Amino acid sequence: MKKYLSINSLIPSFNKKLNIPGDKSLSIRWILLASKALGKSRVFNLLESEDVMNAIISMRKLGVKIIKKKKYYEVNGVGLNGFEHKDNIIINAGNSGTFARLLCGALAGDVKNVKIVGDNSLSKRDFSRVVKPLKLFGINIKTRRDKLPVIVKGSKYLRPIYYKEEKGSAQVKSAILLASLSAPGQTVIKTKPSRTHTEIMIKNCLKIPIKLKKNKSFDIIKINGQQHFKGFDYEIPGDISSAAFFIVLTILANKSRLIIKNVNFNKSRVGIFEILKKMKAKIKVSNLRNYRGERLADILVKSSKNLKGIKCPRSLNTKSIDEFLIIFLACAKAKGVSEFTGIKELRQKESDRLKIAAKFLKSIGIKVDEKFDSLKIYGNPDISLKKTIIVKNFLKDHRVFMMSCVAALTLGGCFKIYDKSSINSSFPNFLVLLKKLGAKIK
Repeated sequence: MKKYLSINSLIPSFNKKLNIPGDKSLSIRWILLASKALGKSRVFNLLESEDVMNAIISMRKLGVKIIKKKKYYEVNGVGLNGFEHKDNIIINAGNSGTFARLLCGALAGDVKNVKIVGDNSLSKRDFSRVVKPLKLFGINIKTRRDKLPVIVKGSKYLRPIYYKEEKGSAQVKSAILLASLSAPGQTVIKTKPSRTHTEIMIKNCLKIPIKLKKNKSFDIIKINGQQHFKGFDYEIPGDISSAAFFIVLTILANKSRLIIKNVNFNKSRVGIFEILKKMKAKIKVSNLRNYRGERLADILVKSSKNLKGIKCPRSLNTKSIDEFLIIFLACAKAKGVSEFTGIKELRQKESDRLKIAAKFLKSIGIKVDEKFDSLKIYGNPDISLKKTIIVKNFLKDHRVFMMSCVAALTLGGCFKIYDKSSINSSFPNFLVLLKKLGAKIK
């Protein structure tokens, strides 16, 4: 069996509508919060990817009953501190940093030992960022040199905390919020802005009062713990991080047009939209609406031949942290130099995405200047590949794989792309949708 897929031809022009699978961030958060609710919760359009399925398997091991129905998933929540399992149970988070880190917080009131492990990629990632604040609650949490495995033992005697989060990490903020649900008194987080899904779901679905004050540099979040909440129904919108690959595919394709329906357009996640607009891409939104505190929209995008380089404002970094790889590909085709600073957080993802992006762009003939915390891309609007490009050894990072497919379909050449299974973690039907648009993939 061939270990790689081949793409040898450009995608033909298309004019289509797509629905993107459910948002992974919201899917994982729903599973965790529904498990800690009292009574039944239902979710529609849950993302059925490896990361989300690992979350379901894990919660079942912790004593939560989760059933797949014909049109939805149902969770029978056990309450704030109701997990039931044997001591020293092992939970495998697979590739999901979101689930592993948030679970550490969700276990705050669980007094039995839980050992969290992950795959090779996740096992290389930093967990000290969540260990430090969670210990302040009184949680006993141990790591191996700040990496997995993590052993968590919660406490009956939690205390509220004040914590200053300086990385702009939604995972750290969310782990603290999940722990705070089981702690008495008021927890306060002073945090650099990051995606806001957890606090939105707590406020609008759990109906727990949560105070949020914003200023230029930091958000202040205040929440009172030990408030039990009932089960809730939810419908997961499309994932903008997944939609991003089809947005840039359309921009770089020839004479094409695409409408992506029902996408999560949360203000903390729309960095790619703002960046591409600044680059003069033909992209706009319609049908903006609110669903339980989240903004949803339809996105219309067209082929855009006159992209311009961008000096990306740092304020957009946390809004586009998961989309930078595909943004960098758009910059490769833009006129002029694009510059990104303050992006060292990319080195803490499933792979060192800053290093891999620079390596990939160089392989397709694009000049780059890579530094520890920045990247300059010298765009070439006339790039047209004639050679063979082999993409491998990227720690099975799903976003590297998808970015490579978009490059192959829009820049020419013959691409051999390894580790197709990587997309199972976030976007299992990615190739199916590409073929629906006319892509020829072998």
